[in-house]
Amino acid sequence: MALPEPTFPAGEAGLTAIRKNPARAVAAFDFDGTLAPIVADPEQARAHPGVVPVLARLAPRLAAVAVVTGRPAATAVEYGGFAGVPGLEHLTVLGQYGLQRWDAATGRLTTPDPLPGIALLREELPGLLGGQAGVWLETGVFVEDKGHALAVHTRRTADPDAALAALDAPLRAAAARHGLAVEPGRMVLELRPPGMDKGVALTTFLREQDAASVLFAGDDLGDLAAYDAVDALRAAGTVDGLLVCSAPTTGEPPVRALADRADLVVPGPEGVVALLEALADALGC
Repeated sequence: MALPEPTFPAGEAGLTAIRKNPARAVAAFDFDGTLAPIVADPEQARAHPGVVPVLARLAPRLAAVAVVTGRPAATAVEYGGFAGVPGLEHLTVLGQYGLQRWDAATGRLTTPDPLPGIALLREELPGLLGGQAGVWLETGVFVEDKGHALAVHTRRTADPDAALAALDAPLRAAAARHGLAVEPGRMVLELRPPGMDKGVALTTFLREQDAASVLFAGDDLGDLAAYDAVDALRAAGTVDGLLVCSAPTTGEPPVRALADRADLVVPGPEGVVALLEALADALGC
C-alpha cells in the first residue's frame, strides 16, 4: 500500500520529515477508537490485532512510540497487549491524560495519588444518576471507574445523545463541587483532575525525546488538545507534524472538530494499522 497524500501542506511537511529522519520522529496514538475499536462495554476493548505487529516493526526505527490515553496506563498496556513485545522497547504509555506513565523498557509504572475529589464523587454518583428520573442506571448509563477519573457512558441507553444532554449539567456541577475537570466525548462525560490533558502530555514527551517530527492519531474530542499542541509546535517551527483522524466505521460520522483539521482521515483502527504498515514499508522496516 502506498502512503496516502496529506490534505494540508503542514501535514505533507510532517510526513516528509518523518520519512527523512525517522530516528527523531515520534508516533503517538489515542487508544479507544484509534488503536482499539469502540465497543459498548469499555472493559471489553482490545487493540486491533494488527496494532502490535506494526508498532513492533516501526518502533525500532523511531525515536519513540507513545499511547496517550484517558485510560489508566496499566489498563491500556493490558488491553493493548504491549508488555514484553520484542521491538516495543521504545513504547511509552501516558495514561490518565498524562498523569500516569508506563515505560516498556523497564516495565515501570509511575502514578500520583488520586485527588480526594474523585473519592467524594465516586460516593455521590449513584445518587446523582439515580435521581435523574430514577431510571438512568436501569436504562443503560454506565460508570467506568478509572481510579483517577470517572467516566459516565450513555452509549448503551435507548437515546445516548438525549441521556448525555440530560446528564451534562448535573455532572458539571458535581465536577465543580469537587475541583474536577469535565472531558466530553462521544456518548461519554469524563470527570478527572484538572491541569493535565493530552496536549500537555504530548508536548512534554516530544521535548523529552528531542523530537523533530510527530505523527499523532486520535478519534474524539479529548484528542483536540493534542491536535492543538501539534499545531502550536508546527507554527513555532520546532516540530513538524502529521495529524490523523480515526473515523468510525459503524455508521457514525467522524468527530468534525478533528476530521476537518486532520491531514489524513482513515477508517478506524483498521485504517490506522494500514497507514502504519504503509509507513513501515516506506521506511524499509
